[in-house]
Amino acid sequence: MLLEINEGNLTEIANPKFREYAQIYSRIYGQFLEHINTDGLELDSCISTNKTEQKVRFPENKVKHRNNNHSIHVNWMSPACKACNKGQNSATFYLSLQCHRHCYYCFNPNQQDYDEHTAQQRDSIKELDQIKQTGGNLDYIALTGGEPLLHPEATVQFFQEAKLKFCRAHTRLYTSGDLLDKAILDKLEQARLDEIRFSIKLEDSLQRRRKVMEMIRMAKDIIPCVMVEMPVIPGTLSDMKELLQELNTMGIAGINLLEFCFPYHNAQEFKKRLFRVKNPPFEVLYDYWYAGGLPVAGSEDESLELLNFAVEEALSMGVHYCSLENKFTGQVFQQNQLADQSKLIYLSPKDNFIKTAKAFGEDIPKVMKVFETANMREYEVNTDYQYLEFPVEEIHLLTGLTVEIGISTNIMEVRQGDVYRRELKIERVLPQEFHISMV
Repeated sequence: MLLEINEGNLTEIANPKFREYAQIYSRIYGQFLEHINTDGLELDSCISTNKTEQKVRFPENKVKHRNNNHSIHVNWMSPACKACNKGQNSATFYLSLQCHRHCYYCFNPNQQDYDEHTAQQRDSIKELDQIKQTGGNLDYIALTGGEPLLHPEATVQFFQEAKLKFCRAHTRLYTSGDLLDKAILDKLEQARLDEIRFSIKLEDSLQRRRKVMEMIRMAKDIIPCVMVEMPVIPGTLSDMKELLQELNTMGIAGINLLEFCFPYHNAQEFKKRLFRVKNPPFEVLYDYWYAGGLPVAGSEDESLELLNFAVEEALSMGVHYCSLENKFTGQVFQQNQLADQSKLIYLSPKDNFIKTAKAFGEDIPKVMKVFETANMREYEVNTDYQYLEFPVEEIHLLTGLTVEIGISTNIMEVRQGDVYRRELKIERVLPQEFHISMV
């Protein structure tokens, strides 16, 4: 069993050098959690200790688990979502971050140059041209915002150009649906749009929601694939069940249930609703590209309950839970393609992070003796922190030793033109308990 190291269990590590090294990361994570509280949103008091077990509680023949259980779905799932996990030949564009909505949970203000891209329109067609001219290939192309339909002609033109340049690409549009009408839908059909994703705001008036539902019904007869994508806000479980039933009756392709997040701003709006940050927020602490924020406690629980509801009610449409962790994996996969072919590292099929093993301090001579006997020479010694780093695949050689092994989680980064492997996390395992499937 892997020990998830934190300030509360550091004393369980017997090796003093290992304990001293692990404390570096437990302090970093502790400082991160303190920073969250400083920002105005408290950490949930309930610690999620076994998320994987919670996510696999469904019968395997009814629910499909993907991406280390970070993505779970019933029935149909958009092919674009399946491609998202590695992000290969897939790109999302936006014309502008301008939006007529002012959702308190919107994370667009976290985007780089937000003010500039709200005031000015981006030349996304030029970006398509650049990819094509440099020999790139796109199988999945999305247009998001802001609200793309604040620029309806540019939106239609974007999809026309996308199909001209990448004729086989699956194209999709994200929209609130507020500004959609039959004329625009007809133009999008002519532009061969493959998929349209509507967002529904449960806090909207019933009249406003009815209008969006009317557009969904209309789109279903025009666009090949129509679906809904929305965060699951804690406390809305009953309303969400009613919505799922209504959408299922309409016969749309499916719904993406997103993990609800605190976007590092509007803390008062979140506190007013008594929301707290999920504890712990991330499995691996890192500066991820996806600017969604921090997962809110309770959203994942209600999302899983909705999946269970879909099974119990035998809904025919697709219901997909996309966790925040699921959003990160494409970035991790792409960055770690920069790694060299060293036998020292192991690219995890579970989370796309690079894994290595480490022995510390007084355990190093014991481990090296076993390796020499087995003629295993793929290791490196770090004298600064007194550890021996070696492939996780070789931990099995140490089953006869009483030693503690660190499982190191890493990602590749480019700094000033050079590629570096950066360690993000350390966990503990005993050789007798280790199996490669753990990482």
